[in-house]
Amino acid sequence: MADRMNSNRSREWFGRTDLLGFAYRSWLKNQGWPADLFDGRPVIGIANSASDLSPCNAHLTDVAESVKRGIWEAGGFPFVFPTMGIGETLMRPTTMMFRNLMSMDLEETLRANPLDGVVLLTGCDKTTPAYLMGAASVDLPSIVVHGGPMLNGKFRGRDIGSGTDVWRMSEDVRAGNITLQDFMDAEQAMSRSPGHCMTMGTASTMGNMVEGLGMCLPGTAAIPAVDSRKKVAAHLTGRRIVEMVKQDQRISTVLTREAFENAIRVNAAIGGSTNAIIHLIALAGRVGVPLDIDDWDRLSREIPCIVNLQPNGEYLMEDFYYAGGLPVVMKDLVDSGQVHGQHVTVSGRSVAENVAEARNFNDQVIYSLAKPFKTENGLAVLRGNLAPDGAVIKPSAATPELLQHRGRAVVFETNEELHEKIEDPDLDVDPDCILVLKGAGPRGYPGMPEVGNFPLPKKILEQGVTDMVRISDSRMSGTAYGAVVLHVCPESAIGGPLALVQNGDMIELDVANRRLHLDVPDAELARRREAFTPNPQVYERGYAQLYVNHVMQADKGCDFDFLVGASGSAVPRPNH
Repeated sequence: MADRMNSNRSREWFGRTDLLGFAYRSWLKNQGWPADLFDGRPVIGIANSASDLSPCNAHLTDVAESVKRGIWEAGGFPFVFPTMGIGETLMRPTTMMFRNLMSMDLEETLRANPLDGVVLLTGCDKTTPAYLMGAASVDLPSIVVHGGPMLNGKFRGRDIGSGTDVWRMSEDVRAGNITLQDFMDAEQAMSRSPGHCMTMGTASTMGNMVEGLGMCLPGTAAIPAVDSRKKVAAHLTGRRIVEMVKQDQRISTVLTREAFENAIRVNAAIGGSTNAIIHLIALAGRVGVPLDIDDWDRLSREIPCIVNLQPNGEYLMEDFYYAGGLPVVMKDLVDSGQVHGQHVTVSGRSVAENVAEARNFNDQVIYSLAKPFKTENGLAVLRGNLAPDGAVIKPSAATPELLQHRGRAVVFETNEELHEKIEDPDLDVDPDCILVLKGAGPRGYPGMPEVGNFPLPKKILEQGVTDMVRISDSRMSGTAYGAVVLHVCPESAIGGPLALVQNGDMIELDVANRRLHLDVPDAELARRREAFTPNPQVYERGYAQLYVNHVMQADKGCDFDFLVGASGSAVPRPNH
């Protein structure tokens, strides 16, 4: 048996001539593999998050075949393997609760098997950070093929966007502006091809974060799922991962501090999802890169939004790709010195080299830093006595007049109470009030669901009002919009100041000065705290128990405390 690449990790399995080596090769040969495939060539895993229960990722099995072709061409030996799939649209209580579990599934599968490198097939919101986190913890050569967005929704002569137009039309039904049948008719028109949400929601944002980090081939994240160029990208990625193994280009060499700084600025420029903050902080924790929410505010504060996509604007991801995609945005950032152009990506080339030839084919979709779409930057980190460890808001998706606001608190202790009272015509609320939701944080719900953009009271909608300040310790769908303050830390269930807010309290929001203040005397807050009893969820068994006992707060990325830091690719053995 030839021994062409003794350094490959897979040689620990296939390069042996003893009983174990016989067993490792022999059982695989029941698939019809010839002996020379075990000669030391790179063994490449293709991690497949496809599932019929995750419609955003259901097409990835087909994409895997294209990846395999590229691996074979480059002289590698491909193995497709499944992990759990987490679909945003169906799972309860929230997919965020299972992101860490999916990352553990991938991490242990990579470490336990004879793999020299891995291609990560992702798409739906949490699958992308879960796979990046799991791969980072093992630190093999790794590269992503992002599944891509659906085609634009088409409904009665206009484009509609998944998520964003769901929220809009749902509120229109409640306000009496459209009929329930109109709402139902939009379903098939909105979701008319494989792929994830075609707005700049969390799935699209995380695809762009992958490209911004340098973890996929340039220009590939925004390719629509059904575009044949997605298969070309997958094919080329298969070729590239074999080269990465030969060059020993591990994920830790790409996910540097410079990579995260680039991604943060990219997120500001595209008007990306607030969820990116949590996911990138968790990912940075896995590779040992210091990153916190203040870095997000500092690094993105001067970057305007230059992409005109829903929920911030008008267009959709298909239009973004045809306009030139993320390379156009990154070239503008490189040319203006806003990102680290010398950072080397999985392509083997620097960011500046990757985007040097990028051209903008539609300046109504992609604007420029010199003439931005919106001067408000993508995300802002707030602090104050209501959020001592921080909270976030997406100014580019909010009503500008509400970014500086003082109002009376209308409090909902739970999500269930909110939905019980929000339709009540006797609810004591006016358009200037600030709606407050408690009990929706990492431990309080559990899992920190996307309920932060909760509906406005029906009586307010009937007045023609479409936005109010809303505050919670939950998250918001990246497809959503509004003056919504999220990720309030510490969360209410463990005694954060949000737990102390009562009906009638005055709250001040001042985004320009990054301030979130509960206007209640310190002595009164101390009295309320004395009377408060923490109320995190309690479970007696299983993953739910593991989650609530070990999940960290949003400002730490909601990762498990015992997963911070990489463990490497060595297979663990017990100490005797």
